[in-house]
Amino acid sequence: MKNYFDLTGQVAIVTGCSTGLGVQMAKALANQGATIVALARRKEKIEEVAKEIADTYKVPALAVQCDITDTDKVNAAVDEVMAKFGRIDIVINNAGTGAVAPAEDITDEQFYGELNVDLGGTFKVARAVAKKAMIPAKYGRIINIASMYGLVGNKVAPASPYHAAKGGVVNLTRGLAAEWGKYNINVNAICPGYFYTPLTKETLDSEFFQQNAQTMIPLSRYGNEGELDTAAIFLASPASSYVTGVMLPVDGGYTSM
Repeated sequence: MKNYFDLTGQVAIVTGCSTGLGVQMAKALANQGATIVALARRKEKIEEVAKEIADTYKVPALAVQCDITDTDKVNAAVDEVMAKFGRIDIVINNAGTGAVAPAEDITDEQFYGELNVDLGGTFKVARAVAKKAMIPAKYGRIINIASMYGLVGNKVAPASPYHAAKGGVVNLTRGLAAEWGKYNINVNAICPGYFYTPLTKETLDSEFFQQNAQTMIPLSRYGNEGELDTAAIFLASPASSYVTGVMLPVDGGYTSM
């Protein structure tokens, strides 16, 4: 039997891989046999994650400390991975932030800080990995984690810089897909809705947000742990060889209305 989603021997970098969805997606790729590079700013956290992945899934796992907004550090991180493994097949650009405040009260620092992390950091990692690993290898899978809020606005949690940055990630994905297709590099984006994580559970379980789910989401609920994993596995795998420049909402149908 053929395993369409076998990633054995492939090397995957996951940014923002210290907590939450980044860790979940890294584990999902490890479960398919991928070597995992957990990349984030908090050294102790990513070392814990890498150890857990190596112990549980019996695959190589490396923790690399990096601030994705710093070009030199991004280049050094990619060099470290190449020196260790000699290849980078998959990148999940998951690191991000979110400033919630009315647009009229957002400071310049908040606005540009958001763009710098969510959009600039995504580009810097993609650029370094493409140049140093994927273009020479004529193969790659880049998965940018955008957001359903990169596709639509919202009235629940005012976050105009987040909408702007994630909307930028959406069209950056299309631009890179168009440019790098000739190198057999597929660039896609996942646009998650609200997901339960340790940081969001209390908010999403509140009466207001439960009511919001009933009104705004066709499936009438928020995303559970694991429900983003299969989208990441599909886009990371050879099975998605003819899929590029796509925005895949995993949002319970939120953006269908």
